[in-house]
Order: sequence, then C-alpha cells, then structure tokens
Amino acid sequence: MPGLIDDLVDTMSKENDIYKDLIPIASEKTRVIIKNDLTALQEITDREQLVIEQINSLERKREEVIKNIGVVLGRDPKTLDMKNLIKIMGKQPKEQKRLSKIHDELKETLKTLVMLNDRNKVLIEQSLEMIEFNMNLIQSSRMMPEGNNYTKSAGEMGLQGSGTRMFDAKQ
Repeated sequence: MPGLIDDLVDTMSKENDIYKDLIPIASEKTRVIIKNDLTALQEITDREQLVIEQINSLERKREEVIKNIGVVLGRDPKTLDMKNLIKIMGKQPKEQKRLSKIHDELKETLKTLVMLNDRNKVLIEQSLEMIEFNMNLIQSSRMMPEGNNYTKSAGEMGLQGSGTRMFDAKQ
C-alpha cells in the first residue's frame, strides 16, 4: 500500500507542477486578451492544449492508482475521494501527511488557476459583446437613410434609402 500512495503522491505532484506552469500562461493570456492580439491568443491556446494533454494523461494514471488502492482496501474506487483516502490513512501518519499536503497544494494551485481563467472568460465575453455592439452599430448605420435632414423633401429621401444593405437579396 505505501507504494501505491507514493505513486498517487508522485502523480498529484506532477499534476500540481503542470497546473503551476499554466498560471503564467493564463496571466499572459489576460494581457493578450486586453491587447486584442488574436494571433498571440491562438498561440497561447495551442500551448494550453499541449499542457492539457499532459494533465489528461496524469489524470488517467491517478485514476488507475486510485482503482488499485480501492482493490487493496476492498473498497469501491468511486467512493475514494481524497478526503476519504486521507481519513483512511489515519493509521499511517507519514503517508497521510504527504497525501494531505499535496492535496492542499493542488487545491490552492487550482484555486488560483480558476480565478485567472474566470477573469479571462469575463474579458472575452466583454470583448464579444463589444464586437456585437459594433456590428449592430455598423448594420444600423447602413440601413439608415442617406440624409437625416428635416426638409420639405425629407419624406421622399426617407423612402429612397441608401441602397446599401447588409444582405443583397438579388444574389
């Protein structure tokens, strides 16, 4: 059992290191979103995708180790979350302490990463709202009549329109 706990702690430690590597990337992403640099944003997204593949691989390994721990303990692996596992390790204080420590570190790292990603999400949503607003403004300005003058012939000009449409029905 100590070997399995070692594997679990090692896997979680590697996951934590990778998540920590994502923190500066997420901060850089914030700056790129603010600058509206789509090329740099795509590059960052590509880098993130590579890191996510590494995390997925470690997650599969962690799930396999948990499954093996469940077999050794005679418990359903689905019921072995970290809190339960830490509690079960009460008779092995050294392993319990290591497991608890990496669990807390990983939790803190993820908390920071979630905060940064939430901020980036809000910035992207605001950017999309601004783009939609600008597109609506452009579309409405194209549909307005050429002249906004109040003259004798204003009614006639209003009927003519600008002739420029967002969609050309003739095609």
